[in-house]
Formats: sequence, C-alpha cells, structure tokens
Amino acid sequence: MEEQHNALPENAQRELLPGEEYKPLLGPEKSWAEVTPYSVAIGILMVVIFSAAAAYLGLRVGQVFEAAIPIAIIAVGLTSALGKKEGLGQNVIIQSIGGCSGAVVAGAIFTLPAIYILGVEVNFMQMFLSSLLGGVLGILFLIPFRKYFVKEMHGKYPFPEATATTQILVSGEGGKGAGTLLVSGLIGGLYDFLVSTFGTWSDTISTTVLGIGRVVADKAKVLLKINTSAAVLGLGYIIGLKYAFVICCGSLLVWLVIIPLMNIFWGGQVIDLMHTGVTMTIGEMAPDQIFKDYARHIGIGGIATAGIIGIIKSFGVIKSAVGLAVREFKGPGNNVIPSEAKNLRTDEDIPMKTIVFGIVIALLAIFAFFALGGVVNNIWQAVVGLLIVGVISFLFTTVAANAIAIVGTNPVSGMTLMTLIIASLILVAVGLKGNAGMAAALIIGGVVCTALSVAGSFITDLKIGYWIGSTPKKQEGWKFIGVAVAAATVCGVMLVLNKTYGFVGDQALVAPQANAMAAVIQPMMNGGGAPWLLYGIGAVIAILLTIFKVPALAFALGMFIPIDLNLPLLVGGAISWYVSTRSKDKKVNDERQNKGTLIASGFIAGGALMGVVSALLKFFDVDWFMAGWNSAYGEAIAIVPFVALIVYMIVAAMRVKDSSLRSE
Repeated sequence: MEEQHNALPENAQRELLPGEEYKPLLGPEKSWAEVTPYSVAIGILMVVIFSAAAAYLGLRVGQVFEAAIPIAIIAVGLTSALGKKEGLGQNVIIQSIGGCSGAVVAGAIFTLPAIYILGVEVNFMQMFLSSLLGGVLGILFLIPFRKYFVKEMHGKYPFPEATATTQILVSGEGGKGAGTLLVSGLIGGLYDFLVSTFGTWSDTISTTVLGIGRVVADKAKVLLKINTSAAVLGLGYIIGLKYAFVICCGSLLVWLVIIPLMNIFWGGQVIDLMHTGVTMTIGEMAPDQIFKDYARHIGIGGIATAGIIGIIKSFGVIKSAVGLAVREFKGPGNNVIPSEAKNLRTDEDIPMKTIVFGIVIALLAIFAFFALGGVVNNIWQAVVGLLIVGVISFLFTTVAANAIAIVGTNPVSGMTLMTLIIASLILVAVGLKGNAGMAAALIIGGVVCTALSVAGSFITDLKIGYWIGSTPKKQEGWKFIGVAVAAATVCGVMLVLNKTYGFVGDQALVAPQANAMAAVIQPMMNGGGAPWLLYGIGAVIAILLTIFKVPALAFALGMFIPIDLNLPLLVGGAISWYVSTRSKDKKVNDERQNKGTLIASGFIAGGALMGVVSALLKFFDVDWFMAGWNSAYGEAIAIVPFVALIVYMIVAAMRVKDSSLRSE
C-alpha cells in the first residue's frame, strides 16, 4: 500500500531547537520515484507550454506570471488522474523542470526586446545563447549555496512562494489540508478573476478616493495605495509580520518622506539625471511618476549595497564553498557533503568538482559567444564582457536567492538596470559605442538577468525539495534541460512576435521592462549619465540600516517595489501575527498559524491561475472589463470585498478550538 503524506512536519517553517532535526516527508533512508520518463516528459511539456504563454503574455499585454504554482497544480491533477504511485517525488521534478519557464522568460523579455526597440539587429542564436548561458551560470553559481539557504537558514526565511507550492504538492497527495486549500483557492481565484477580468471593483485603493486625498497628492505629493489582490494578501501572511513591517518601512520612507521632500526642495526644477529628455518639473509630476523616474532608483542603490553587505557577511559561506572545491580537487574522498551526512540521499548535490568544471566551461562558452558571435568587436572587449558577466552574476546570485527567500519577489529588473549602466560605462571606456555598444550591453545584460532570474527561481525549487525530501542532485541535473528548452522556446516566440507585431509603432508589443532598459541605455551609449546621486542615497541608507541591525535588503526591496504591493504584505503579516498569538496554548496557536498558511497558499494559487486566465482573455481580445463602472465606483466598492477577505482569513484560521485542537 502506498504511503500517504498528509502534511509537512510541525517544524518545517520554524527555527529548529538545539539538537532538533528536520525530517522530510520522503525519508532519506529510502529511494523514491523522482526522475521517471513520466516526470521528465511532463516537466519538459510544461516548460514549452508555459515558456510560450509567459513570453506571449509578458510581451503582448505586459503581464509576467510565475509558472511554478500553476505547474504544481497541473502536476498534482495529472498524477492523481493517471493513478501514479509515489507521485509526490515525481511532482517535485515536474515542478522543478517546468519552473524554468518563468525564470528564463523574465531574463529574456526584460532585456532582449530592447535590442529591437533601439533598432539594432539580432539573430536567434544570439538570443538563445544569451538565455541559455545565463541560465546555466545561474544554476552553477547557486548550487554551492544550496545547503546554506535551505538547511542552515531553516526557519529564518519565510520562502513564501516555496511554501505555497509545497502546500499544493502535499495537499494533492491526500493531505489533511486539501479541503482548506481547495476552498481558499476557489475564493482567491474568483476574487482576483472578478477584479482583473470584469473590473467589478478596483485592484487598488488609494487615498485619492477622497477629495482631500487628491488635493494632498497633487500639492504635497503624498499618496498611499494598497493592492486588494487575494494573492498579495496571502503572500503577506506567509512572509509574516517581521519582514512585512521592514519592507513597508522602506516603502513609507520613499512615499511619505522622500517624494514629498523632493517636491518641497526641487518642485520647480526639471531634473534629467540620465539625460533622457525629461521636460516636466518635479512639481508637475504625479507621485507615481516621481517614484518611477527618481525615488525608485534609491531602492536600486539600496538593493545593490545591501547585496554587497550580504556578500561580505556571508564571506564565510563563500570561503567554505571554495574550500570544499579545493579539497575535492586534492583527491578522492573529499566530498561537498559533511562526513556524517555523506550517505543521506537528501544531501547529495552535484559534486563540487563537476560544478567548478561546469563554471569554467560556461565562462569559456560565454567568452567564445562574445568574441565570435558578433556581440563585440575584439578579444579585449570580449574579456571585459566576460568579467562583467562573471563578477556581477556571482555576486548578485546570493542577493536574488535572499530576496526570493524573504518576499518571494526577485528584484531582477533593478539589478539588471544596474548591470546595464555599469556595462555601458565600461564598454564605452573600452571603445564600444553606438548601436554596436547598445547591442553588446543588452546581450551582456540579458546573460546576467537570466542568471539572476534562474538562480532566484531555483532556490525556491530546492527549498520545496528540502521540505518534501527530494534528491537535490536530481533536481540540479534536470534543471539544465529545463533551461535549454525554455531558452529555445522563449527566443522562438520572441522572433515570431517581432515579425507579427514588432516592438515599435502603433501596434507594438508592450514590453514595459525592455522599454525601460532601452530608455536608460541609449543615452548612456551617447554620453549620458546615471542617477548616481540617487544610488548613493540608497547606499547610505543600506549602510545605516546594517549598522542599526535592521534587515537592509528587505528595507531596500520596500523602496524599490511600488507601495501598493507592499502595504497588503503588512496586512497579511498582521493577520498571521494575530491568529498565532490569541491563545495561551502554543499548540493551538501553531494549528491556527498552519491553517492560515494553507488559506494563504490557496489565495496565492487561485490568484496565480486566474491571473493567467485573465491575461489569456486579454491576449485573445476578449474584453469584459467594465471600464466606466470601475472608474466611477471601483475604489469605493473595493474596500468592502477586501475587508470581507481579511475577515474570512481570520475567522477560518481561528477555527481551531482550545478544547479540541482540531481544525474544522
């Protein structure tokens, strides 16, 4: 009889006590079905389908969705319908391979379409190699840090997306929370579908809903907004109050202090820090535009600096990984795994020697691509491009993993923007300017962007595998196949879309991130500048936060991510704190906390699925959106269903009674 895995262990999401050990659902003492012809075939099929869908939607309607959760739901459904035995381990592999789609898509469409936008020619092989080599590098750079992020930091990071995906996989295996997950998924999905497809109520509530709020926003540039999405509320619950509060503090600093102060001191001035042709004064801009054009760059500087500080702090981890590699090269018997854990299946990584060889081969391939693939003009410029890719990808890999572990959001666009600026400055210095320089900088940026995007996504997969008990070595090996298939699919779709719609003109594809990259890089390659003052302010803030022992990366993410996506995190975190502290009985609090996590995971899953459906409807020109109604009444009405959602979350999670310790 097949063993049933009802729920994650009680200590899956908290810090372990001294001497306590985490035991995954699939015990390391047994070999479980993981990599099978079925799981590999379905995983690759998911990569093709979701890479194509994500690329179409991201470029056509400007919506990039994360594929991990929909793929997990499909995997569970298929495995159950086909009656597969030992489906849990196989579903992890399907999700891990399939999850390459969203990561590679983000890496490609954030940068490569900018080449078309700037009128520079590029061929399929250049785009494919940019995505492929970046993805491979991201995987290779992350593997040595797997144990640190998923095991040594167990319980210290919330891993919101990994939590939601794991709950889906476990509940689909016959878990006791399957009913709760299904009901909350239906509620969250229906809620978000009504908002995004019909515009029944607004997806954002702002202070401008009141007359005085509009005056304050116009005159003082003070504006607050909150996203009403069920998925974002669920994300906040899983992140928890601590990190949500720090993130919101960063956001509130920008929106309540920095933006109003910019209006007070420079309201009558036109400030064109990047020489992009800005003609409006600060005072003429709306708070949103001031954030987008100026204040957001403070967040980018903060993220970069917090990342560098984090790298310095984790020097011991980096040194340990390098030391393990050196010891392995000295002779046999020196494995990446500690001696007491060598025989544990759940601790098996790809050998460090293989990783080092892989990194060397990948870097040589990148050098050959730059030198011989028409990216740069000479060998010296290829060396410079390689150094930019190698150094920035390695350093920012841990930043991407850290960000995903904290908020489930990878600030890859901010880090890529920083990479493009640095690359442009260096390439101009070595004589590569104009169209050739722009193409080179964007391809280099594409490699880095994909590396960071894949690394961030992969740490989620590895955490899921750690909780469930998958073999890391198998996840790592098959991830390369997923990246290759995703890269080919994305680049093929991009070529078709360029020929069908184009990236410039009246009917052009939206491609918002790529347009932003193009707007930055063009003046840089023609003698323009970068907003170093704003980056510097962000850097100073990150350093001060570190001195006062405040999580600088979480704070900087708050400065970078729009406030409407940050405030609901605080609401969700507050709900998490409330339901887990009402009883004097710790077991009751833990039960309520866990039930709330299931509800939050359902909100995220339902919202993700309906987001895809809604975007597909838009792609096929199915327009059911009630624009007039939404514009007139949307914000005022939105308050009622959003409060109802909050009340439902609290009441449902609190249905664990002190007397029974059982959830209804």
